Amino acid sequence: MRKRKPPVASLEDVTIRREGDDAIIDFHDPNIATTHFKLGPAVRRMSDRQILERFNKIVAAEQKAASSRQHVAIEIPNGRPQIRYFAPAKQWAPRGGVLRCIVDDSGPNGEAIIYIDDQPLTLDEFGRMLCTYSGWGMRITFVPEEELTAAPRVAFGDPDD
Repeated sequence: MRKRKPPVASLEDVTIRREGDDAIIDFHDPNIATTHFKLGPAVRRMSDRQILERFNKIVAAEQKAASSRQHVAIEIPNGRPQIRYFAPAKQWAPRGGVLRCIVDDSGPNGEAIIYIDDQPLTLDEFGRMLCTYSGWGMRITFVPEEELTAAPRVAFGDPDD
């Protein structure tokens, strides 16, 4: 199960330990991710309360910033590359926030191959590319190939109803 992002917390919610220049904030709730909070050498002189106060200010500021912005996903226009190869990481990277893809089963033993701009990606390559958006959400909308370049029509409901 994926762990949740750490929320603003109280000292009763966490255990704080120190490793080098980091404060390690372990949440008692196993569904919340542990945080390695880089503070530098000052971490050795700070109390748990001081560490948590500084951490909570950052979490609160991030929550406030997230609630005040509206994300707009950028879709690369047709005919322009949607992905690029990032040589230092030896992987493909999306250029925008929308990917138009074709799913094919032409890989070894019928494995899925994902085509983006006629570039075939194995499931491993596609998965590594998705990790450039680690921590983000994703919606996948399946459309017929001939409708790939149009904005999809989406209706909410359960197909079993």
